[in-house]
Amino acid sequence: MEATHPTTVSDCDPAQRATTRELCRGLWASVPVLLGFIPFALVLGAQATQKGMSAVAVPVMTGLNFGGGSEFTAIRLWSSPPHLLLIASMSLLVNSRHLLMGAALEPYLRHVPQGRALASLFFMCDESWAMALADAKRRASINLSMAYFMGVSIGLYLTWVVFTAMGAMLGPLIGDLERYGFDMAFTAVFLVLLRGMWRGRVACRPWFVSLVVAALTYCLMPTGAWYVAAGALAGLCSAALMAPKEGK
Repeated sequence: MEATHPTTVSDCDPAQRATTRELCRGLWASVPVLLGFIPFALVLGAQATQKGMSAVAVPVMTGLNFGGGSEFTAIRLWSSPPHLLLIASMSLLVNSRHLLMGAALEPYLRHVPQGRALASLFFMCDESWAMALADAKRRASINLSMAYFMGVSIGLYLTWVVFTAMGAMLGPLIGDLERYGFDMAFTAVFLVLLRGMWRGRVACRPWFVSLVVAALTYCLMPTGAWYVAAGALAGLCSAALMAPKEGK
């Protein structure tokens, strides 16, 4: 008997069709954020070339690191020759928030094999983390939709790498992109994410504690990125202290 093979998505098994749907749902949901990525990806690429990085080095950096905050910090610290230990230390400090973000996702990833979960978390950024977590809560599910998460992440990752490379190529031709206000897109994207995760003043008190501590740290220690670690630790401690007590 001649074997038959699926030729279209509709011929595939239900699990594969469901995965494809979730992947497309995540990719579609990422479009508004993806559009917000473009301006500050161009700014980063342009700033990198102004500091002497080549147009090839920029997408290599953004592809291997995929952490916008740490990359902006690395560019500000970039010199010739670069102080690699300082840049690596500050990148580690800025990206340390991913430890907390990963810990928050862990209860939603227990259905995923460990190796697959760790590999997929390479693509985790603030936006994909917030969107995937919000999606799980919206569906009232204890499991994260990995296909949805990867759909969001792939769109954001490719956009970031491609447009930082374009910024590196176009930056020398069009000058300082910050004068057009492109860097405000970074703030705008985060405000939209916070709006989607808002659960009232009481639930969001740790946010305000984190914000105040980070702002004070920045005023007192403007050099470096200590305000990131201070804000993250303050938010974590305040969340633990303000959490509702379980009944005995």
